Amino acid sequence: MSVRDVAEYILRSCGEMTAMKLQKLVYYSQAWSLVWDERPLFDEPIQAWANGPVCRALYAAHYKQFSVTPGQILQSQPNLDEKARNTIDAVLDFYGKQSAQWLSDLTHLEEPWKRARARSGVPDGAASDEEITLADMHEYYSGLQASNTTN
Repeated sequence: MSVRDVAEYILRSCGEMTAMKLQKLVYYSQAWSLVWDERPLFDEPIQAWANGPVCRALYAAHYKQFSVTPGQILQSQPNLDEKARNTIDAVLDFYGKQSAQWLSDLTHLEEPWKRARARSGVPDGAASDEEITLADMHEYYSGLQASNTTN
């Protein structure tokens, strides 16, 4: 599975969306796969850009485009197993109706993005290619899941 498979599945499930929203939904799909399925959905790194998490490999597929449409990332069917599709569907159920800006703002409040930005030492709004680590994502979102199950 690649980030392009995940992105194309999201587009085919939800339809056209902004590139920023697609990037955030891909990020949350990766994060929750680490927690629920105990595996990454894809190997490509996610970086802590000024507007939130961005996968550069996916960015290259929609560079200079405001919105992205189904079939634009992959012409073929996304190569995802049932577990991956179920995880992405659950992410879309929870985050999919939110705006790109809401999702970006949420990532700015969460530790994985904040830790990567702190490691890079860049000021707010500055460019950074610092990776958001899978370990940071797993630790943070596992904690969210644990706090939601104890309430």
